[in-house]
Amino acid sequence: MSVQSWEYKPAKDSGLPMAAWTRSLGRESGLLSTVGHLGWRVVVRTALRGLHRLQIEGKRNIPHALPMVVISNHASHLDALVLSSLLPLKWCDHVFPVAAGDVFFETPRVSWFAAVLINALPMWRKSCGRHALADLRQRLVQEPCGYILFPEGKRSADGQLQPFKPGIGMMVAGTAVPVVPCHIQGAFEALPRYRRLPRFNRLRVRIGQPLVFVDVPNDHEGWQHICAELERAVKELQRPEPGV
Repeated sequence: MSVQSWEYKPAKDSGLPMAAWTRSLGRESGLLSTVGHLGWRVVVRTALRGLHRLQIEGKRNIPHALPMVVISNHASHLDALVLSSLLPLKWCDHVFPVAAGDVFFETPRVSWFAAVLINALPMWRKSCGRHALADLRQRLVQEPCGYILFPEGKRSADGQLQPFKPGIGMMVAGTAVPVVPCHIQGAFEALPRYRRLPRFNRLRVRIGQPLVFVDVPNDHEGWQHICAELERAVKELQRPEPGV
């Protein structure tokens, strides 16, 4: 029986200054951040179910293993918290909400909160090049990991669904990574862009069937096709509350 030699491999982000570590797309978790991610998820899950009476439909549609991308409409800062609460706690180090860099990574304090508690990765909306999307795509497939992202690119000002942007297509075209469409109801009423503190009204999330785009070419036409398919899938999950 052969014995493989042990080889020490330092973390890819080893030695980075704190500011660079929090903003790194290749950021890896240590003991402190793992405890932070797990504790934050438990607190958020408890708060959403207790204060917001979160209701979940279609949880069986969530795949049992990574990689995956979870998407939804985007009208509130509560959206990423809702989506992260759907996933197993054991994935807390391996699922990354993709957040606006100009909102969550501009100052050291907010960057630390985003990285150590939320486990967010930055996407710089004003200067997001293909290299950043390529890095996210590579990590998604090779690690593997999961992303929570919002193809609209920003929070809706009126709660209505906005056109999807092609970045999601660039991440998953030609891969076997499932994309799970969701629709969140009640988050805009609870915490719209102009409010600082939430109202504790009911939240509901509907989870659709995963979509895979392994046969879609990784080019502009393919990205647009994926955009259209995912936007349609999220719209189909948008239904009024009973009795409304």
